[in-house]
Amino acid sequence: MKPSGRLKLVSGVRDLQIVDCDDIHCGIVDDIELEGKPGGALRVKALLVGPGGYRDRLPRWWMALVRLVAGEEVVRIPWSEVESISSVVRLASPGSKLGLCRGEDKARRLLPRSRAGR
Repeated sequence: MKPSGRLKLVSGVRDLQIVDCDDIHCGIVDDIELEGKPGGALRVKALLVGPGGYRDRLPRWWMALVRLVAGEEVVRIPWSEVESISSVVRLASPGSKLGLCRGEDKARRLLPRSRAGR
């Protein structure tokens, strides 16, 4: 499906895995930023990724815990960067260029390195 067609935003896009042009998994769509005026056309402006993107979806006490562990960062992926949407959101650019993968990279540094062959 091309992103220019009709979409069910909440059920069709939110919580989908994001894959960049290099087939690297870069996170999950946490929310969607819209633009428009009352009575006018409503358009998707950006996909929001990161703990700040799902702040309004969690109870306040749970978000306080998330904030301590992961922070409140939110990355805005311009809608123009979305190449296609199917079972994943495919991006036209590398995730690192868009500011994605920072949380995953940080988590990898905290995890012990695996030992090859064991």
